[in-house]
Amino acid sequence: MTCNEFDGYVCVDGVYDLDLRQTLDCGQSFRWSENPDGSFDGIAFGKKVRVKLDGSSLYIENATKADFENIWKDYFDLELDYGKIREEISKIHPMLKEAAKYAPGIRILRQEPYEALCTFIISQNNNIKRIKGIVQRLCENFGEEISPGDFAFPTPQKMAELSADDLAPLRAGFRNRYLIDAAQKVYSGEVDLESCRTLDYEQARKELMKITGVGVKVADCTLLFGLHRIEAFPVDVWMKKAMEKLFPGMTPSDFGDCAGIAQQHGNNFIKNIYQILLQGFKTRNRHIKRTLLGCDRTGCMM
Repeated sequence: MTCNEFDGYVCVDGVYDLDLRQTLDCGQSFRWSENPDGSFDGIAFGKKVRVKLDGSSLYIENATKADFENIWKDYFDLELDYGKIREEISKIHPMLKEAAKYAPGIRILRQEPYEALCTFIISQNNNIKRIKGIVQRLCENFGEEISPGDFAFPTPQKMAELSADDLAPLRAGFRNRYLIDAAQKVYSGEVDLESCRTLDYEQARKELMKITGVGVKVADCTLLFGLHRIEAFPVDVWMKKAMEKLFPGMTPSDFGDCAGIAQQHGNNFIKNIYQILLQGFKTRNRHIKRTLLGCDRTGCMM
């Protein structure tokens, strides 16, 4: 993988196992939007960029080579061999093998931990369109303007100065007080996000669950998408159905050290089964056919 800097953008050659739509539009992050040409605009770590993939070349506009080395290489997790991981998780279960083949370009983003924590607090009992709207209003109201009309994610220090009533413009309802509690505990050091990178997994989860409104799922999402604990296995409504219908009798621990990557493939797969069937998904594995069709009949996708 090599990075070359040009006027206003960088080109990174030798990028494999990355699909921007599969990665940026799968519910990991809520600050990216797709353009008609397949490129994505987004903000992370206080930087506004446009990214586009052409074969194995990744173009990042409004970025320097130093930005790539310091931010985007890690953000897109480009040094981890996802092809090898897909091979390993494909051995766990035949359905997971199909899931990995269906979306081979999923990568786990290495997001800023506090932003991941807040966005997944917002995600509770919510849909992606509404989550994106709340996150956008949060940034517009309380984030630093980094270019005309573009705002960084607000800092815990800024948020800790506010009250739940101050967040009324977000229209986030009950989540407002959770966001304030998160900011205050992170800013004061009562909750140490950085320690969660190295703590025993259960201890890291408990550390995050000190925050009001943070349960197991939000803690697991924060650990996976904000702290790159790829053993984390968030179980939302979709994944619960996937576990019941596609992986009966299995538990998150059965998916191994890269359970979080397996989870993303399984979650993506279960959400798109209807589309797969409509597109004429074919497989010689009768067990998979029966499982897919049975899932459809029982309404597990609803």
